[in-house]
Amino acid sequence: MAHTWAPQQYLAYADERGRPFVELLARVGAAAPARVADLGCGPGNLTRLLTERWPDAHVVGVDASADMLARAAAIEGVEWQLADAREWSPAAPLDVLVTNATLQWIPGHLELLPRLVGMLAPGGWFAMQVPGNFDQPSHVLRDEVAALPEFAEHTRHVARPAAHDAATYLAALTALGLEVDAWETTYLHVLEGPDAVFEWVRATGARPVLEAMPDALRGEFEDVFRARLREAYPADERGRVVLPFRRVFAVGHA
Repeated sequence: MAHTWAPQQYLAYADERGRPFVELLARVGAAAPARVADLGCGPGNLTRLLTERWPDAHVVGVDASADMLARAAAIEGVEWQLADAREWSPAAPLDVLVTNATLQWIPGHLELLPRLVGMLAPGGWFAMQVPGNFDQPSHVLRDEVAALPEFAEHTRHVARPAAHDAATYLAALTALGLEVDAWETTYLHVLEGPDAVFEWVRATGARPVLEAMPDALRGEFEDVFRARLREAYPADERGRVVLPFRRVFAVGHA
């Protein structure tokens, strides 16, 4: 089932969501690339970092969400393209291809890696990051609530993100001929505000499920989900909640 994206909601935790991109980019050793692409660029706030690092490069930002690209359009120095990551092709071989928090939405995305690596120019760089927290309460509880009898018929075919561990991406990219650096990091995000974990997940992993709910049931679903998240992620005396978030990274050099 297709779903849409809300740029403003996604940007509510822009600093926390952006940190993995910065750390991914730090491992890319390209000195003066001519062509750079951000596949799954979202609202473009992180794509801007590519133009700042490589001001002489032609930077392309690609996303399947027209709403995200409408938000990105105000950022100068980038060619924005509306396309599905599974179908997009660059006009010429790329010196750097970055895909950040995107591949987890593509079922069987390991099968897509040969196509992506094939877009690289000789000596090009491929950099990817995906969430690795799908066994955490933020996702497990979402699925438990979605499976309740009153909601199950509406959520049965909803898209759910999934990813592999760093060793899997290391093996896959090495087999494609790249020199690979792969690693995992668990961030401890300290969130503030009422139902902070719910506000985080409703912009990303839980969004397709919430959109699948009929208007008459969405409020009830959210109430049950919020209550379970509050129990799983208790706030401290100052109202702060710690959200552990594992991320999986791989950088390959052709």
